[in-house]
Amino acid sequence: MSNQWKVICNVSDIPVLGALVVRRTGTDGLPAKQDVAIFRNSEDQVFAVLDRCPHKGGPLSQGIVFGSRVACPLHGWNIELGSGCAIAPDVGCTATFSIRVEAGVISLDADELARQVTELAPA
Repeated sequence: MSNQWKVICNVSDIPVLGALVVRRTGTDGLPAKQDVAIFRNSEDQVFAVLDRCPHKGGPLSQGIVFGSRVACPLHGWNIELGSGCAIAPDVGCTATFSIRVEAGVISLDADELARQVTELAPA
């Protein structure tokens, strides 16, 4: 894991039971990578996952957050935010990102943000 953390926002910038989308860009500054969604649950826990359901690629950031899960807005798959994995009987995972919260400020690992999605996909 990197020691390079990129400050993203304050916890209070994300609505309770909501998400904030972090746009990622390529080395040329143009959008080239899939976005990251940072979620906040009712207990102020925060999670960062690729904003893409493993089923059909739905935007998880537009889903309904409950507990430590989000329901994909396209087909209702439940994704565990800590692991990025679908809840059985569904199968598949989306990439997760290391997240740090200090004094209400959310940071993501800069190296992970720079990597292509294929490098982050769970084994």
